[in-house]
Amino acid sequence: MKILVGVSGGIAAYKAAELVRALQRQAMDVRVVMTESATRFIQPLTFSALTNHPVRTTLWDEGELGAGVEHISESTWADAFVVAPATANILAKFAHGLADELLSTIYLATNAPVLVAPAMNSKMWEHPATQTNLNILRERGVRVIEPDSGQLACGTIGIGRLADPEEIANAVLNALGRRHDLAGEVLLVTAGGTREALDPVRFLGNRSSGKMGFALAEAAQSRGARVILVSGPSALYPPANCELLRVTTAEEMRNAVLERMTEATMIIKAAAVADYRPTHVAPEKLKRTGPLTIELAPTEDILAAVVERRRPGQLVIGFAAETQNQLENGRAKLLKKGADAIVINDVAKEGIGFDADVNAATFLTRTTSTEMPEMTKRKLADRILDEVVQLRRPAQRVEEFDESAAPGVSDERLPVKDEPFLSPRQKRIIIEE
Repeated sequence: MKILVGVSGGIAAYKAAELVRALQRQAMDVRVVMTESATRFIQPLTFSALTNHPVRTTLWDEGELGAGVEHISESTWADAFVVAPATANILAKFAHGLADELLSTIYLATNAPVLVAPAMNSKMWEHPATQTNLNILRERGVRVIEPDSGQLACGTIGIGRLADPEEIANAVLNALGRRHDLAGEVLLVTAGGTREALDPVRFLGNRSSGKMGFALAEAAQSRGARVILVSGPSALYPPANCELLRVTTAEEMRNAVLERMTEATMIIKAAAVADYRPTHVAPEKLKRTGPLTIELAPTEDILAAVVERRRPGQLVIGFAAETQNQLENGRAKLLKKGADAIVINDVAKEGIGFDADVNAATFLTRTTSTEMPEMTKRKLADRILDEVVQLRRPAQRVEEFDESAAPGVSDERLPVKDEPFLSPRQKRIIIEE
C-alpha cells in the first residue's frame, strides 16, 4: 500500500518522522510532502533518507520534467493521504477549498481516503472556527484523528498535542480496510439529550452535546459497520454516509429506536434521555407571576423496551451517567435493564463527560469491569467498540448446523445463556472448547 504523508508547519512536525517509521513497519511505501513552513521545523532530507523518495515542498520544482503537476502525480499515486501534524491553517484551507501550495492542492486532487491529525494550541483547537472547519471535513468523509491532552509546546496544559504516531498509523490501516472488525454489523446508536416542552419556548433538558454518540458512530463506521444514528438536538455534523435520524423528545427517540432496531445487530444507547416530562404543556408562553409548580411524569424506559424486544444475536449496550457510587449504581442498572453491558460515566468530575471533548468510563458486564481512563471521546469510542467486539467472541464458537449430517438433533439443545451473543442463524450448534 502507498501512503502519502503531508507535514504542515507546527512544532510537532518532528513526530512525522516517527509516523513514517510506524507506517513502514506495516509494510507501507511512504512518500512525504511538506509545506514551506514545515521545513522550518524539520529538514526534508530527514524524510528523504527515511523513505528513499524525494520530498516535495513546492508546486514549482524547477528543472524537473512535469514541474507544476506534482499535485496530480502524488495524489494519484497514494492509496491514502494523511496529514500530521495538521495545523489550524491547513485545516481551514482544506475546509474552504483553498489551494495556494502543494499540500492543499493535493487534497483537492486526491480520491484516496484522507486523514488529518491536528496539533495546535488548545485555544486554537477549541476556537469555533477550527471546530466548524473540522465538522465540514468530517461531513465530507475526512477522518479526524483527535489530538491528545497534555503539556503543549507553549507551556500550557490542555488538548492539542499530536496523537501518538502509532495511533495515527493504526487509523491509516483502518481507513484502508485493514481493521474492519465490524464489517457486516449494523450499529444503531443514540446520541445527545432530549427536550421535553414546558411551553412553546421553554423545555426541560440536560447538558448532553451528543459528542460521545457521534464519536461512536464515526468509529463504528471506520471499522466497517453500517450506522444508524438517532440524535437529539445537537450542533454536530454526522459522519459521511451515516444515516441520521433527528428527534427532540424522549417519546420521539423511543419511536425511532423501536422502529429501526430490527435492522441492527448492535444497539448502543449513548443518549442522555430525559427521565421525566411535564404532564401538561402550556399552549402559550408562561409568564413570570411568582412560584411555579410543575407536575412531572416519568418517560418510558427506552433501554428496557429495547432489551424486551431484541431478537437473538442483538447486542445491547447502555450508558449510565452517575455522580456518586458509580460502580454500584451502574451494576444495579445493568442487572435491572438486562443489557449486555453498561458504560458508566462519572459526570461529577469537572472537565469530562457532558459537553466536553474528553471522557472517562468504566465498561461493565455481568462478569467484568474495564476501566477506561481520561481520553478524547473519539478514542474512547474505539475502546468501547473494542470491548463490544469481545462480547461477540462466543459467536466464534458457532458453526452452521447441517441437519442432514446429524439427523435428530434439534435447536432445542441450544443453551439459552449463549443466545444473546449468537449471530442470527436458523441452525446453530455450540462447539465444545
